[in-house]
Amino acid sequence: MAVSGPASSSERPWSDPRKGMSSDNIKGLVLALSSSFFIGASFIVKKKGLKIAGASGVRAGAGGYSYLYEPLWWVGMITMVVGEIANFAAYAFAPAILVTPLGALSIIISAALAHIILRERLNIFGILGCVLCVVGSTTIVLHAPQEREIVSVKEVWDLATEPAFLLYAALMIATTLILIIHFVPRYGQTYVMVYIGVCSIVGSLSVMSVKALGIALKLTFSGLNQLTYPQTWAFTMIVITCVIIQMNYLNKALDTFNTAVVSPTYYVMFTTLTILASIIMFKDWDRQGAIQIFTQMCGFVTILAGTFLLHRTKDMVEASTAPSFSMRLSKHIEDGCELEAIPLQRHASL
Repeated sequence: MAVSGPASSSERPWSDPRKGMSSDNIKGLVLALSSSFFIGASFIVKKKGLKIAGASGVRAGAGGYSYLYEPLWWVGMITMVVGEIANFAAYAFAPAILVTPLGALSIIISAALAHIILRERLNIFGILGCVLCVVGSTTIVLHAPQEREIVSVKEVWDLATEPAFLLYAALMIATTLILIIHFVPRYGQTYVMVYIGVCSIVGSLSVMSVKALGIALKLTFSGLNQLTYPQTWAFTMIVITCVIIQMNYLNKALDTFNTAVVSPTYYVMFTTLTILASIIMFKDWDRQGAIQIFTQMCGFVTILAGTFLLHRTKDMVEASTAPSFSMRLSKHIEDGCELEAIPLQRHASL
């Protein structure tokens, strides 16, 4: 008589999608919402600290690290850490395709605070863009897949070492190296997509490792010790490495370009790549019908439309206030008393 062994990772059952959101998904949702509030506020506090530090030292965008001596920047960093811890915990309970899109809320918070504190204008169309982001995120949340039931970090390692995800990881690492070596020195100060590209690509890999580490800690606290597995520590090292790279290039992006462009651009790229990585690694769309998948895609397209509208209308505002210049102006006012431009490309002569 054959004895059935433990189910493989590909056969591990999921919660029944017909029963609505599971308790784990609800926990992940609450944690993700809390995370967005903290992270959205941290963008503004950190940028304020970067501006103060840049006034008396070498700006982060020019390769300086004077912001490390600015207390306000550290307040922003602590706020971001709190948000990231909540985000970290959210990934342990819910799939990335549910948690990641809720970052749209941080865009709204950062854009609103930037309008009030940093005097970066946000018009009615920008507000409409933020609303579209929320509508799209809500659509995704309501149709998100249930979390896969995993009983060991070794299962996550098996998923991460499947050929499809290894190919994805190799392509992302190669692209990151090309950006850092070739494009950052030449175009980092000119195009926002260069810095944000590095952050987003590395971020998609870090989220997969964060989720693996979160699952390992959740299982450990429930009585199934995962700290004895080398895979847990391998995921930990990947997380640390990715976070350091992300923070470095995100600081450069924030110091060089306007917050209202950095936040949505980072969100769109990071979310797109993270959802793609999660679909490949965790097979989030398994056992979901075509209608559910289509609805999630519609929600994501709505988010993209919202961020594009926010981005584009900000350029239109700058073009109307300075018609003699290109729509892509540089951020040439650093004293915080006048309106900053929002460039996709900085003016070459500045």
